[in-house]
Amino acid sequence: MTASKELLEQIALEEQELVLPHFDERDAWRLGNILVDLARARSAPVAIDIRRPSQILFHAALPGATADNDEWIRRKSNVVFRFGKASFAVGIGLALAGTSIDQKYFVSPLEYSPHGGAFPIRVRGTGIVACVTVSGLPQEEDHALVVQGLHQFIAELPLKNEGLAE
Repeated sequence: MTASKELLEQIALEEQELVLPHFDERDAWRLGNILVDLARARSAPVAIDIRRPSQILFHAALPGATADNDEWIRRKSNVVFRFGKASFAVGIGLALAGTSIDQKYFVSPLEYSPHGGAFPIRVRGTGIVACVTVSGLPQEEDHALVVQGLHQFIAELPLKNEGLAE
C-alpha cells in the first residue's frame, strides 16, 4: 500500500456516504451475512465482526481464519472507537506523518492496530453506534470488503416510503 492524501480523501468520502438510517441487532445480522456471502464467494480466509464498544453483535470465522484474526479485529476496532474513523484512515494518516500510533498518541500497538479493515457504523443524527471489521486479507482488501458489504447493505434496505418497512 502506498499512503497518499488521495487515498485518505477517498476513505473520508466513503465514511460520509456510508451513513445508515438505523442500526440494531437485526441489521448487524443482515450486514454480517452479506459480508460472509461476499467473503465466501472469493474463498477469503477471514474473520468478520460487528460490535458495539462493549458487545459483540456478530462474529464469523470462515475457513482459513485463525485466532490471530480475532486479536486483529479487537485492536482494529479499538482504533475506530477511539479515533472515530476507519482504521485504514488512521494508519494512512500516521504513515503520511511518518510516525506510529504509539509515538503520536502514546497508546500501545498491542491494544490499537491502525491497519485497514475496521469501519465505523454511523447512524444519521446519532453518530458512531458500532464498528464492522474484517481481518485475514491484506489491509486494503479487508477495508474494500467492508466497504463493499456496507454498500450492498444500504442498497438492500427496505424503502419505508414505499410501504416496504419491516
